[in-house]
Amino acid sequence: MNADAHATLPAPVGCTNFKLRQLTRLVTQHYDQHLAGAGLKITQYSLLTHVDRLGPLAPGELARRMDMGASTLTRNLQPMIAAGWLAMGEGVDARSRTVHITDAGREMRRQAQRRWKTAQVALNEKLGAATVVALHDLLDQGLAAFHEEDAHAS
Repeated sequence: MNADAHATLPAPVGCTNFKLRQLTRLVTQHYDQHLAGAGLKITQYSLLTHVDRLGPLAPGELARRMDMGASTLTRNLQPMIAAGWLAMGEGVDARSRTVHITDAGREMRRQAQRRWKTAQVALNEKLGAATVVALHDLLDQGLAAFHEEDAHAS
């Protein structure tokens, strides 16, 4: 795109971080309300889903795959391990550990999945499917830009 084309685009107004956090809080509340009946929050459901899909893996790899800091992951893992939904196992050597889902965790995820699906459909209806598709595309572009930046910094 040339400089003239850039000049015709509207400039963003307001703080992008604030707007994203506002939307994230509302979307999180939406999912949490639906998942409450299963006894989970959306962060817990997401963690169970990732561990279930990715199989046993090192906490650092799980944090990387979820774009989450290691300390945040540790805080989120602790109550789930205490509940018996996730467990830590031995890694490839004596110093490493892996996170895996337990049978109770799979059952909890299975029960919560119906509620998650209801939340997903309700959000699509509230925002409109076209808006959700566009939002996903914009979010994927933003994530890719940060991942590309991280790859170049390494």
